[in-house]
Amino acid sequence: MGSVVDDAAAAEFHEFFEAHYAELARLAHLLTGEADAADDLAADALLALWHRWDRVRSADHPVAYARGVVANLARTRIRSAVRERRRIALFRAPREGGYAVDDPDVSTIVDVQGALRRLPFRKRACVVLRHAFDLSERDTSLVLGISVGTVKSQTSRAVAELQRLLGPDTPAAQVQVAVAAQRGGGRH
Repeated sequence: MGSVVDDAAAAEFHEFFEAHYAELARLAHLLTGEADAADDLAADALLALWHRWDRVRSADHPVAYARGVVANLARTRIRSAVRERRRIALFRAPREGGYAVDDPDVSTIVDVQGALRRLPFRKRACVVLRHAFDLSERDTSLVLGISVGTVKSQTSRAVAELQRLLGPDTPAAQVQVAVAAQRGGGRH
């Protein structure tokens, strides 16, 4: 990462900022449709330009370069928003089947909650999404941004670790039912 070292470069960047900030914010607004995000994207783009100012100032078209940075940041923001909407939709979608828990064993639920907290994040996330939220392996992989194979292996390892933490006499099905009971008061 380059750095600006002299006062002349800093003054030149300040002039560039004053002359083009509003235009870059307007571009970000038009690309994303989000007025609130526009200022942030323009500021982020200008920060990136500042870090490379030695290269940007010697470019043939520094404004075009700045617009490209804004466009790339806007694209990234839009993609992130789309991924987030898909993840949220997965949780809202009604699911068929799964575990119905009418009268859960409260002590087992408390034990499972404690054991879940001891699992590493990815294992915990896989087992909770698969069993407490009844997501498919594919949907779980989309939420976590990992492969279906990783979901399968992490879920399997998580259930095995939960069995180990809960005691050798705890069958995997009981662990899965206890995790499913975490949905909300033991009912779904």
